[in-house]
Amino acid sequence: MEILYLGDETLRQPSQPVKNIDDDLRTVIREMFTTMDTDKGIGLAAPQIGKNIRLFIVKIDDGVERVFINPHIIGTSEKQCSYEEGCLSIPKMYASVIRPESVTVQFQDMNGRRKTIEATGLLARVIQHEYDHLEGVLFIDRLSEDERNKIIEKFTQQQERKKQREAKKRMRQ
Repeated sequence: MEILYLGDETLRQPSQPVKNIDDDLRTVIREMFTTMDTDKGIGLAAPQIGKNIRLFIVKIDDGVERVFINPHIIGTSEKQCSYEEGCLSIPKMYASVIRPESVTVQFQDMNGRRKTIEATGLLARVIQHEYDHLEGVLFIDRLSEDERNKIIEKFTQQQERKKQREAKKRMRQ
């Protein structure tokens, strides 16, 4: 699967609810885990692969593959914390983001069962980051305007250099 990058309008669209949890969706979920693992991520939302549906996956350092279908954050802690975040849609760009320390989320699993979990630490952080993707929000939107603009500029320059390298490579072939 191809991951969409900053600038693709799909990343800015609010996602639609998943209507059918079937074998086709389970195949997409398996492919998402493969893509995320290949790109060394710990979370991936369906909009990042061009699918405008309310679905994201998480696999943090505990190795557990978690699937969140039609999630809703129903509670967050008052206590906030800062942590450095990155995103597969804005590769190699990182910044400290302040978010609630814990979160309660309701969702459906791959079998359509409704679940509620309370998450803390890294899991809470990744859930909030991926949930933002479903709302059309990127982690850079949670930064100051100056920080956001610096990352956008740096990313744009990085992408331009990448295009130039690829063009030179094609010319040599």
